Amino acid sequence: MEVTGHTRGPASIRDVAAAAGVSYQTVSRVINAHPSVRPATRARVLAAVEELGFRRSATALALARGRSRTVTVLTADTTHYGYASILRGVEEAARAAAYSVGVGVLESADEAAVAAEVRRAADVGGGLVVIAYDPAGVRALEAVPAGLPVVGVVETPASPPADDRPWVWTDDREAAYRATRHLLSLGHETVHYVAIPSDTRPASARIAGRRQALTEADAPQPPPVQGGWGPAGGYAAGLKLAGDPSVTAILCGNDDLALGVLRALHEAGRPVPGEVSVAGFDDAPHSAYLTPSLTTVRLDFTGLGRAAFALLHGALEESAPITPHPVSAPELVVRESSGRPGPTDGG
Repeated sequence: MEVTGHTRGPASIRDVAAAAGVSYQTVSRVINAHPSVRPATRARVLAAVEELGFRRSATALALARGRSRTVTVLTADTTHYGYASILRGVEEAARAAAYSVGVGVLESADEAAVAAEVRRAADVGGGLVVIAYDPAGVRALEAVPAGLPVVGVVETPASPPADDRPWVWTDDREAAYRATRHLLSLGHETVHYVAIPSDTRPASARIAGRRQALTEADAPQPPPVQGGWGPAGGYAAGLKLAGDPSVTAILCGNDDLALGVLRALHEAGRPVPGEVSVAGFDDAPHSAYLTPSLTTVRLDFTGLGRAAFALLHGALEESAPITPHPVSAPELVVRESSGRPGPTDGG
């Protein structure tokens, strides 16, 4: 049998029905091994299934047989503190609701690779939580097919999203604003920023929050220094900043970057906080035990994961979610690494 007319996208059950010259109900009976189908019809349908590459959706089967009590988290990273804590929050909330949790790792931001991972997750059934803090996650969130329950964990949106976008986020703008205000209040003329990658939009909420605080204080606005995600990136950025005696306050996009910056300042002979103040984001477990202990902004990623599952659970169980867009509020944690500016070699 020659099958024509299907050139774009994955085949649907209606595509198979059209190719085989039967109703979609007949196709459903064949793929579910129903006995009341003539052998010749069954053979025709199976040939169309093979030619079109049709794949049965586990989601559809679950809907037919009862709700699937499964949630899949799609993420490009399972090791960094924020990502891992979100996963933990989803798992804790899901376990309490008698749901199982799977993890799909987005190994590449390539469009085809992301689409394949989304299809695999969709075939498991249930719903999806997509951690969209990076290009792969953003692309995965966009690739989720219509009708599949999904919640996105996203960076702070530039403007309030529509009600049909079930997203959760931390208030990164407010977090950066508070941290910058704290450092300025100590007497620093400005605050330099070592940034994490931000790929969901041209300027991150953290950069915007820092800019707002500097503008209100009529302070200089040095451009952000890109640092990546981990201590190595912070170390490289810290070496650049350490060579400038006018740098007395550094805000880092996460606590791992701050760890690298602290090392670079130590090697450059610039004491913290005696000469330079450093602050981070996240309040990762190690931040309280560094020397000096790190001033940081606590972001409740575990709570964010719980909120994401609560929102998804509401959709899966057809009950009203607690709120359309749960937001995690930041908390400034002041420790030893921030203080009043001291004398520098250039002063």
